[in-house]
Amino acid sequence: MKRYINIMMVSFLALFVFAACIKDLDKFPANDKTKKDVYADAEGYKMALAKVYGCMTLSGNQGPAGSPDASGLDEGGNGDFLRCFFNHQEMPTDEVHCIWSDPGVPELNNLSFVSTCAFTTGLYNKSLLQISYANDFLLNCTESELATHDLTSAEQTEIGYYAAEARFLRAFQYWILMDVFGNPPFFTEADELGGLPRQISRSDLFDYVESELLDLVNNNLLKAPKANEYGRVDMAGAYALLARLYLNANVYKSPVGSPGDNTEYYTKALTYANMVLNSGYSLKTSTAGSEIGVYESLFLNDNNKNNPEVIFSLNYDGLHSKSYGGITFLINCASNGDYQKDSNYRDKLWHYGIFTNANWAGYRARGEFSDKFTADDKRYLFIGKNKSLGDYPLDYTYGMATYKYRNISSTLTRAQRDTVLKHRENEVLDVFGNDPNGEFADNDYPLFRLAEIYLIYAEAVKRGGSGGNEGTALGYLNELRSRAGLSNIGSYDLNYILDERARELYWECQRRTDLVRYNRFTTNDYIWEWKGGVKSGQSVDAYFNIYPIPLTDLQANTNLKQNTGY
Repeated sequence: MKRYINIMMVSFLALFVFAACIKDLDKFPANDKTKKDVYADAEGYKMALAKVYGCMTLSGNQGPAGSPDASGLDEGGNGDFLRCFFNHQEMPTDEVHCIWSDPGVPELNNLSFVSTCAFTTGLYNKSLLQISYANDFLLNCTESELATHDLTSAEQTEIGYYAAEARFLRAFQYWILMDVFGNPPFFTEADELGGLPRQISRSDLFDYVESELLDLVNNNLLKAPKANEYGRVDMAGAYALLARLYLNANVYKSPVGSPGDNTEYYTKALTYANMVLNSGYSLKTSTAGSEIGVYESLFLNDNNKNNPEVIFSLNYDGLHSKSYGGITFLINCASNGDYQKDSNYRDKLWHYGIFTNANWAGYRARGEFSDKFTADDKRYLFIGKNKSLGDYPLDYTYGMATYKYRNISSTLTRAQRDTVLKHRENEVLDVFGNDPNGEFADNDYPLFRLAEIYLIYAEAVKRGGSGGNEGTALGYLNELRSRAGLSNIGSYDLNYILDERARELYWECQRRTDLVRYNRFTTNDYIWEWKGGVKSGQSVDAYFNIYPIPLTDLQANTNLKQNTGY
């Protein structure tokens, strides 16, 4: 069992929810426990904190389907945070094309977003739901509230850390809403319960997220880097989010489609990148005794072990966090049975590690993305017959399928694999995870890892930020190249950084944000196949740099105004 904040706590806890975010209160789960029951003692506070964390990894109240934690969502489809976030960050870009025809998929594929897309509603509601959980938790962490409980001094100190973590998780979700939707509703624990939240501008929301994170950092409210339980955020997570926030600040503080160029923000990005770099993290560079490559091992089902570069992750367990979203989705959406049986691919692929309800065969990379890799780049974890989607964007044999995420252990041997595949297909060994049925994955999903910080540092230096130098940046870039089996480079430019981010961070929910920052998401400056819904690709209107506010919330909250263009 992985050692992190107990997922089982989340499964059995019905939290008293602060439900002020949407007028239609039945979007939130019914509660069969009172606040007094939940926050009765220190253990109750930790269980409540588990619910705040669990909103990002669980799709509902029982899993994997049938009881969503927000009514109106489909727990098996758009009720999972990571699945929805991934679809918005990757599907409209060169990294992903989905061959399925589910409602909302064509609009995401083709950069023609609509306010009725189920996945857009899902991401929006899940982000607001976690904010609601965090707000409720913080209401119960005030000095006056804690005084009503029989808590030791040590317990009160620990609950103080819990409160800081809840504030970080709330800031993280507001960063997502700011990045994806621009101008969402805004509410904190200070707002009247049940009231309609006001809409906040993107620029003002940036100021809020910045101020929250700076308060956590400047006042040492989070535990020191690497001092917390695995799966709980610490100070390095706040440093990392600040570095990412400042790298994109010129987008958030400028009109949509017209990113600015204030070098002060790049200086701040370097400040917090350096803080992460001084926090004791290092690249994973070896997998002693393993037959699987180092980069590959970062994303397998034992990636919670011997992994010195992950700063904060979403943690999954095939027994206790069953979901058709999360890592199980990322594995299945790319895999198909034909490729697993094909002798041309098996020695690269090994196995996807899912044996039940497997091989959904839907997501493929577009041709321009595959072309960013050289043949000897060990990060190119793709198989397929045709790099290009060509004339057949609904045929899984067109476009390349990734095997970056697999429910296998880095200790899996070829002999074990071949035994299972040839003789005992229905027997699932320990190396295929905790689920004895082989249906749900154990891999943890990295929200922040050191490689991203290296790339933030290099880009901020090149964009004119103070506090770093190109020699150091070049060293970081060459560390990434060395791990990938590539020779050193002697110089770099911004175009190199954008492509290197694609090669290093693909399928980690970064691509759309990166292309927007470079002003290449909607414009003619970068065209990929089927961009804008035509084979040769085309630019689209600048307002598609952010998504529409879902129609359901516009109808429920009269304080909200739709984003321009929708």
